Amino acid sequence: MRKLLILGGTTEASALAAALTGDAGFDTLVSFAGTTRTPRAPPVAYRVGGFGGVQGLADFLRGGGFDLLIDATHPFAARMKRNAAEAARVAGVPLLGILRPAWSGGDWTRVSDMAGAAEALGPAPRRVLLTIGQKDLAAFKAAPWHSYVVRSVDLPEPASMPPDAVAISARGPFTLDAERALLKRIGVSALVTKNSGGSATFAKLEAAAEVGVAVVMVDRPQPMLGIETVADAEAALRWLDRHAATDRRV
Repeated sequence: MRKLLILGGTTEASALAAALTGDAGFDTLVSFAGTTRTPRAPPVAYRVGGFGGVQGLADFLRGGGFDLLIDATHPFAARMKRNAAEAARVAGVPLLGILRPAWSGGDWTRVSDMAGAAEALGPAPRRVLLTIGQKDLAAFKAAPWHSYVVRSVDLPEPASMPPDAVAISARGPFTLDAERALLKRIGVSALVTKNSGGSATFAKLEAAAEVGVAVVMVDRPQPMLGIETVADAEAALRWLDRHAATDRRV
């Protein structure tokens, strides 16, 4: 049996864990960073919390006797991805990244970061839906003339939000009908989102195009070079099959 650590938090991590449930070839542990207070429990063993940086993760891999590491963290979890790559090198553990394809082809205003997104909203007051997570709200405090609605899995701390912002707690996947109804109900003229990719939250972009809501799209961080990546859980399973008979300790 091979010991596998999955750095989770994405749809792909959940799908991979579900596919490995009951698989006698792998002893699987999923690790959540703890950024979401109530993560969906996978059907395999899991833990919640950080590792203490690169050395902490390397020590965890070696101390736990892990044979394989899969980074299935969010496409915007740049620091965790760097730490995973370095820790895997230090511990001598094969690493695979799961990186779902980015969205493309929309009539969006593309920006490189949150400060650029706030600036792209312009000087005229607007009603804006932010679907960026609760960690990235600070930039919009610099544009307090807009009226913000913040949607995230967990409700943000009030002090972290722009003045007079309204918060909505919701977890995807979202349907097109529901997203269309939300945009009409809250009456926004602009949507700010990260280019997370995938199908779970794509409906908001379809709804925005239908309703006439402008989209400001924050581009992903540049991917790590030299790291083998696949697009989904199915491809990750094929990678695991190739490594099932390989022992890193030999």
